[in-house]
Amino acid sequence: MTGTQRTQAEPATQRATDRDGVRLPRLRFKDVVVRGAVQGIAAVALLFVGMFFVTDHHDRVTFLAVVAGFSMVFAGAGIVFGGFFWMACGGDIRRWRDWRTITSQTGGVMIMAPVLVRCGVLALVLFPGALGLYDLVDNAAFDSWLYGS
Repeated sequence: MTGTQRTQAEPATQRATDRDGVRLPRLRFKDVVVRGAVQGIAAVALLFVGMFFVTDHHDRVTFLAVVAGFSMVFAGAGIVFGGFFWMACGGDIRRWRDWRTITSQTGGVMIMAPVLVRCGVLALVLFPGALGLYDLVDNAAFDSWLYGS
């Protein structure tokens, strides 16, 4: 087997950073919300597939109701606390990979703000999806594949 060897050293690509070593551009609220919504849609699709692993009708309905309830609570808490942390940071929002640039004891809030907002929006999208699946399974005909066994 033959292979090619590089004879010249190529410089590694460098990402743009500010003077503190934080990657640029900074996170924007709109981008974090859009990414959370897309991940929420993927979570609803995963929930749709996952509900078929719960075969009993009563257990399937209970599973979907519990997922809807937990996602409702987590959506409220994530969005409220994430929004509060976002406002408290004053525009200095950082990514997970910027963890090494934190220098103060309260600097973790700069990283947790986008995490909580994204997870809250994900749960906010998951809640109506789980509730809709609950309603769909609960009203399914007795002998249908949605009803279960």
